[in-house]
Amino acid sequence: QVRLVESGGGLVQPGGSMRLSCEASGHVGLNNAMGWYRQAPESERELVAADDRGMTTYGLSVKGRFTIYRATAEDTTVYLQMNSLTPEDTAMYYCVAGRRGTILEVSTVPYWGGGTQVTVSS
Repeated sequence: QVRLVESGGGLVQPGGSMRLSCEASGHVGLNNAMGWYRQAPESERELVAADDRGMTTYGLSVKGRFTIYRATAEDTTVYLQMNSLTPEDTAMYYCVAGRRGTILEVSTVPYWGGGTQVTVSS
């Protein structure tokens, strides 16, 4: 089992920035592809960003504004730097982990964190 704990959410004004962190623990092993999804009220869960051994993927709505990174490809802590935030970014953000190739589709993600709320509002 892999345990994921997110931190860093909260309230931010439009145009502001915020950084989320996610620490993985337990039997991470080969489940070291990590990323972020988000879900707004009455919306489906969507991919925000993924880091699969250095290969990054971004959702279209956040490309150019959000950056996913970690210290090394094997690091079990992943960060999501979010810039130029808009009210449309308001959502619960979930950290995910899994083996290579498993975290780009909601249905194949094996491990989910409990989520951290991000609210963008003036």
